[in-house]
Amino acid sequence: MKKSEEKLIVKGKRVDGRLPEELRNIEIKVDVISRADGSAEVAFGNTRVIASVYGPRALYPKHLQEYESSILRCRYSMAPFSVDERKSPVPDRRSIELSKVIRLALEPAIFLEDFPKTAIDVFLEVVQADGSTRVTGINAASLALALAGIPMRDLVCACSVGKVDGTLVVDLNGKEDNFGEADVAFALMPSKNKITLLQMDGLLSKEELKKLIGMAKEACKKIYELQKKALREKYKVRE
Repeated sequence: MKKSEEKLIVKGKRVDGRLPEELRNIEIKVDVISRADGSAEVAFGNTRVIASVYGPRALYPKHLQEYESSILRCRYSMAPFSVDERKSPVPDRRSIELSKVIRLALEPAIFLEDFPKTAIDVFLEVVQADGSTRVTGINAASLALALAGIPMRDLVCACSVGKVDGTLVVDLNGKEDNFGEADVAFALMPSKNKITLLQMDGLLSKEELKKLIGMAKEACKKIYELQKKALREKYKVRE
């Protein structure tokens, strides 16, 4: 990871004024794309991702079909205007890798065996990037899948944790992501206490990693409540 000349934590406060274990402001909107079977928009601070789900639908050509389960397909992409320097719209190695990482984080939650010979397509578009885009996308995709009516064992909640200026922190912003000493992408099915993603960049001791996992679980529980609240609001009976 790059080394920053700027101090990222001063007197216990991070560059955006947060405490080490404090999440950024989280916004959740559902049903943001009318033609999708399910969709959601999730923002962690200045990072904003839109997810849309289509399916299950018949998969063609037939030789691609799985006869005992559905196939989950994910596409993660960043809009050219989502970062300071315009990004090429052509898929790059990072987008391809994160598409796979997100798919693997979501698959354990879905009853894919209920829909043989079909495909479920998840599209993630990062419209504004300020760190932690993959975990923001996982939260949005999980909600979109639920809104599409796809049977799930649990929602998948995700957050980033890491080490910045020697301090363990939750929910890394862009500067912390780029210039911190380590970052960990983490996803969890809270009711099952099952980790579906643990991906680390940088160096951490065994004790630091254990503590970060505990911090990530606590953060995911808070995100889980916000996800459930968004779904309840969507289907609340209005008088």
